[in-house]
Amino acid sequence: MAITLTDSAVDRVREYLDRRGSGLGIRLGVRKTGCSGYAYVVDYADEVASEDVVFEVDGVKVVVAPASLEFLDGTEVDFVREGLNQAFRFRNPNVKDECGCGESFSVEAS
Repeated sequence: MAITLTDSAVDRVREYLDRRGSGLGIRLGVRKTGCSGYAYVVDYADEVASEDVVFEVDGVKVVVAPASLEFLDGTEVDFVREGLNQAFRFRNPNVKDECGCGESFSVEAS
């Protein structure tokens, strides 16, 4: 199982953590929502629970709860700037379909 970050995503997470002044890394997860079923959740990781899985890319920790891991395994997180817009983008091999607005996704049933 693996979750990776591009260089751009690593740089952006470091910027966020430096500006905030604290944090271990980011917490990545999914929640049920939207027209396709699931949406990504990105937050600061201030602690790691005993059941969490931690990935580290160039010194940046990505913390994932076990319940989200099956939806995120193999995902590459990127940070992109397009004109005035900037956002994390997810290249997730588990995604079967995405809604038209790009806010939610569905996965193959296991």
